Amino acid sequence: MKRRLIAAMLGLLTACAPWPTLAQTPHGYALTPRPIAPGTWVLEGAVDDFRPANGCNIINTAFIATGAGVVVVNTGPSRQYGEQQRQAIARVTDEPVLRVLNLNLHPDYFFGNQAWADRPTAALPGSIAGMVAEGPSYATNLYRLCGNAMAGTEPAPAREALTPGPWPLGTHRLELLRLEGHTGDDLVLLDHSTGVVFAGGLVFAQRGPTTPHADFSRWLASLQRLQALVGEGSVVVPSHGPVHIGHAGIAQTRDWLQWAQATMAQAAEQGQDIGELMRQPLPERFATWAAQPAEWHRTLAQFYPGHEARALLRAAPRQ
Repeated sequence: MKRRLIAAMLGLLTACAPWPTLAQTPHGYALTPRPIAPGTWVLEGAVDDFRPANGCNIINTAFIATGAGVVVVNTGPSRQYGEQQRQAIARVTDEPVLRVLNLNLHPDYFFGNQAWADRPTAALPGSIAGMVAEGPSYATNLYRLCGNAMAGTEPAPAREALTPGPWPLGTHRLELLRLEGHTGDDLVLLDHSTGVVFAGGLVFAQRGPTTPHADFSRWLASLQRLQALVGEGSVVVPSHGPVHIGHAGIAQTRDWLQWAQATMAQAAEQGQDIGELMRQPLPERFATWAAQPAEWHRTLAQFYPGHEARALLRAAPRQ
């Protein structure tokens, strides 16, 4: 049933109007694969917000040469990124690409899928449904934010729905894990052979977390589960922020989520308006992160009205 629904939604998407025609000036992403473990490379994005200068490339993508073929993790924000990603992988390994994984529904996870039209592109079912439903609005926004880097880009949702579980491939003991909280369907890829954890958007490092599809309580529960799976020596690849060892990114993300929840709840109880909150400086430990205070302000705009409404209900006299 889910596959039929996804196929029907894909049909609707292809009927949409074409995207803006922009100058076909190539955007040089300068993608340089960096080895982080045996058979494993990461292509690091800017620790930043979407900007024309970075071509909307703020995501870490990766690939694993398993000995039986290559697995690609995320495809970046544009068709040009996907094409250059494909070229970068071919410079490193002759193994064929077997499958492309998109870890969630956000545009920089899957907008490069156009370059992989001849390979299976896969994600969790909820992510695919979200890609189809929100792809057009994502494209409108990224064209506005990043201009010519988006030339020729159209949303290309993943075409195959993944089932979580063990996924041995070649010499690598891979596992697909479904968590939630950053979005409704967050895919984590564990490589038990190398200790690398592709944490997707559940973990942010040295960057303000994005929250357009967030459920804070579920996100915190997923971080607790993820921490139990990540060893002190594990290499953690967040989708946004530096690759690191161990629990640092999990701790940063948890700290921010707990602080954001508590700050909004307390401010609402005190009757502060959103303007007052936006004018207050961030705690020092968050203020130096990339994309701050912009991400905090976006979070306030999305979630603070709900906190205010709940505070008013609690304060209202009982009939």
